[in-house]
Amino acid sequence: MQTLKTNRSGIGVVFFVSVALTALVVLWGAVAPKNFGAVTNRLLGYVVSDLSWFFLLAANVFLVFVIYLALSRYGRIKLGKKNDSPDFGRLSWFAMMFQAGMGPSIIFWGLAEPLSHYVNVPFGLAEPGSDEAAGVAVQYSFFHWALHPWAIYATVGLAVAYFTHRKGEKALVSAIFRPLLGDRVDGPVGKTIDILAVLAVVFGIAVALGQAGLQLTAGLGQTFGLPTVMLVHLVVLGLTTAAFMVSATTRIEHGIKWLANISMLIAPLLLVFYFVVGPTVTQLNVLTEGIGDYLSNIVPMSFRLDAFDPNTDWLGSWTVFYWSWWIAWAPYVGMFMARISRGRSIREFVGATVLGPSVVSIIWIAVFGGAALRLARDGQASAIAETVAQSPAAGMFVFIQQYPLPILLSIITLVVLWVFFVASADSGTVVLGELSTGGSPNPRVWVRVLWGLLLAGVAAVLLVSGGLGALQKASVLTGTPFAILLIGICVSFYKTLSREHVPPAVEPSYSRATESGGSDSEGSDSGGRRIGREEHSDERVHLP
Repeated sequence: MQTLKTNRSGIGVVFFVSVALTALVVLWGAVAPKNFGAVTNRLLGYVVSDLSWFFLLAANVFLVFVIYLALSRYGRIKLGKKNDSPDFGRLSWFAMMFQAGMGPSIIFWGLAEPLSHYVNVPFGLAEPGSDEAAGVAVQYSFFHWALHPWAIYATVGLAVAYFTHRKGEKALVSAIFRPLLGDRVDGPVGKTIDILAVLAVVFGIAVALGQAGLQLTAGLGQTFGLPTVMLVHLVVLGLTTAAFMVSATTRIEHGIKWLANISMLIAPLLLVFYFVVGPTVTQLNVLTEGIGDYLSNIVPMSFRLDAFDPNTDWLGSWTVFYWSWWIAWAPYVGMFMARISRGRSIREFVGATVLGPSVVSIIWIAVFGGAALRLARDGQASAIAETVAQSPAAGMFVFIQQYPLPILLSIITLVVLWVFFVASADSGTVVLGELSTGGSPNPRVWVRVLWGLLLAGVAAVLLVSGGLGALQKASVLTGTPFAILLIGICVSFYKTLSREHVPPAVEPSYSRATESGGSDSEGSDSGGRRIGREEHSDERVHLP
């Protein structure tokens, strides 16, 4: 009876092992933060120096893969049954996907990254502080926030949505591997895949929560003079954890949906305000030129390592960090996107999860990054670039001080950041609950609350053990094993599509003669009924 109860609730090996491993990491970081930091440093050095090539190649594979699916004959396939209709309107659907995929991160880095590249130019492509450096800074910022990250998310999202909504599999990463592994996905191999996915989600979200906590604290410091010390970081993290755990007790159609809609209402208002009061012509120039530089250099940037003299410090802090972070986030964002995308086609899904968010990210960076670079170039805020170099979290609020209504706009920005923060964490508890309880679509409240506490614990440990640097290291390390699984997801998903959705057979030129009584090469039964190839294929289904 106990076994049946355990199986029915979904609380099993994946749940206990993943919770235990996460708790051990929290305990290790809390008891021995220096040792924790030293070990992660050594592991990070190995990954960045020896595996940077793998991250770059993998990210390119994922981008080509999803674009191919969208443009090919597979693009018309519905992520669901024939009569399934979408559960959410387009605006709410897009808002929830964007806040899950980027959330507070675009606010954190949309301004800080261009300024960081302006003073520390990627691969020494320009003189720091020059006009050329500003152009390169925008180009690489677009590169890190458009197309590639969203393609990584879409790879997982498409596969999970297809296998759950169309084939009726459980919402688990392991289920995608059934075409490759067969029934072994129901045993130890599948459990291991799901545990790796849970750990990737935990550390991917913890990095985002830690960064948001740093920026909230920096904003409170710049706006109200609060000290930006570790105690304040932890208090902010604790209060926000309480908020998203309250949201976690509501249904997805209520808590997450309304938080996402609020954030997507306020954020565009900020964007429009700073476009109007900022250096509008410069921002438009940055957008136009930046898009041109990005698209014309996307292939060189996607493969650049400086093979004979690699700048591992820069790669580890930027491209490799980003690609591994997006990969670590992929099971979380992908599963969440899949859950809310029933009834959409593959082509529609790719358009809304890759192209749409990329455009929004590029516009955000052009408006805020372009205005910040203008301030730095004109000397109106001569310390802004140096401030960002020392504390990326403070950049946005130093920028706000240079424009009208600084106190009001700082408060609004804090609210947007906080709402993104809460919505992202809430979404994370849903996905962690699903992954750790056998794909349960509505995990129990106590399971979501437990994961909320563990997420906050991991974020707190990473902050205490090394701040932003520790957050980046954790992302790189957890993204590495899941990158290999993502390659397997591509293979398994494509194998399934190519087997189940063959194009209609082309009638041979002699088919009319056959129909009028001629020889039928495919044969007939005793009653004269034609036996075609389609009658012997149980698994192959023509495209809708």
